[in-house]
Amino acid sequence: MATDLQPLSAASPRALSAPEFARLADVPPEAAWFANLTSMQTRRAYQSDLAGFMAFTGIVQPEEFRLVTRAHVLAWRAELEKQGLAGASIRRKLAALASLYDYLCECNAVLHSPVRGVRRPAVDTLEGKTPALGDAQARALLNAPPAGTLKGQRDRAILAVLLFHALRREELTKLLVKDFAQERRGVPHLRVQGKGGKLRFIPTHASALRLVAEYLAAAGHGQEAEGPLFRRIRTPKAGQPAAALTPGSVYADVVVFYMKQVGITGENMGPHALRATAATSALEHHADIAKVQEWLGHASISTTRVYDRRGSKPEDSPTFRVAYG
Repeated sequence: MATDLQPLSAASPRALSAPEFARLADVPPEAAWFANLTSMQTRRAYQSDLAGFMAFTGIVQPEEFRLVTRAHVLAWRAELEKQGLAGASIRRKLAALASLYDYLCECNAVLHSPVRGVRRPAVDTLEGKTPALGDAQARALLNAPPAGTLKGQRDRAILAVLLFHALRREELTKLLVKDFAQERRGVPHLRVQGKGGKLRFIPTHASALRLVAEYLAAAGHGQEAEGPLFRRIRTPKAGQPAAALTPGSVYADVVVFYMKQVGITGENMGPHALRATAATSALEHHADIAKVQEWLGHASISTTRVYDRRGSKPEDSPTFRVAYG
C-alpha cells in the first residue's frame, strides 16, 4: 500500500525529546479526556462533578475509574437523590461521568460504560428553571446603567448584546473588537465563539450596534482589533495588555447589579435569564424555532424547546379572565 509517510532521518529535528514522547505516551486516558475539554465552563462543571464521584467512591488515581461498576454508579445516584439535589443537577453529574466512560470505551481502556443504562431523573419541567423577563423588565434593565459614565456606557452595551443576541456570558467575554460589526452580505454581524470552539455569526441588532459603537468611541480602543471588546475600566499598567471582563464579573458586577437596582429579583436571575428572555421574545414574535436553535448555538432542538414559552405568558392565564359581578 502506498503511503506519503516517510521515516525521519537521524538528522531530522523533533519537537519532543525521547523522554517527553515516552511521558506523553504514558498519560492515562482519563487525564487525556479532561485535557480535551475545550470549554472552561464545561471543565469547571465536570471537574466538580467528577470530584464528587471520586470522593464518594474513594478514587485517588485516574486508573481506578476502570474498576467502577454499575453498582457504584447506582449507589452514587441514590446518594445524590438523598441529598435532595434537583433532577437537572443529577442528570448533569451523570452526563459528566458518562462522557468520561464513552471516551474510555473509545480508547479501549474499559470494555463497557458502567453509566450506560442507569436511569436519569426526569426533567423537572419542559420550561426549565431559568426565568425570562417581561418586556417592561427588559426595557428597565437596558436603561438602568447611567449613560453619562464610561462604565455605564459599557454596561448598557453589555446588556444590549445579551438581550438582543442571546449570548452566553462566557461567549460575551471572549468577544474581541474585530468580532464586532463584521460585514456579511452587507449586514453587520457578531462573530461568536461558542461551546466546543464552534463559530457562529449573528446579525447585530441596531440598538446594540449603536450602544457598542458609543462605548468604543468613549473607551478609545475601537482600533485595537485583537483586544477584548468588553474590558475592565481600570487602565492597565504600562506594558500589560488590557484585561477582558470575566464571566463572574459579567454575572455579579453587571447583570445582577442592575437587576437589583430595578427590582428584578428571584431564583436563577442572572445572565442566563437574559438568554432565555431573548429566545422567548424571538419565538413570541414568530421566529422559526430551527433558526432560533442555530442562533443560540444549540446542538439539539430539544434544548431550544425549553425556551419556547409562547403558550405560557402570565397575562394569558385564566386567572385574569375570572370576574365576579
